[in-house]
Amino acid sequence: MMAEQRFEDAMKRLEEIVETLEEGNPSLEEAIKRFEEGMKLVKLCTRKLDEAERKVTLLIEEADGRTRQVPFEEEEEKDA
Repeated sequence: MMAEQRFEDAMKRLEEIVETLEEGNPSLEEAIKRFEEGMKLVKLCTRKLDEAERKVTLLIEEADGRTRQVPFEEEEEKDA
């Protein structure tokens, strides 16, 4: 079984595909093939970002000693 592609590798490949499509003059068949590959990479990257967002939480000590998890983005807004 092949290991799943790393986020950074998927993003790099996605950037290469975009660059190829923007700069080159691929045939319609090749452009569609690259587009399909790119869409799979977008889904992979989105899923990995969603997983990371769920993992990135801040533990906040509350006055009564209990802890609660707060999504990272909510903590950033509170600090602003």
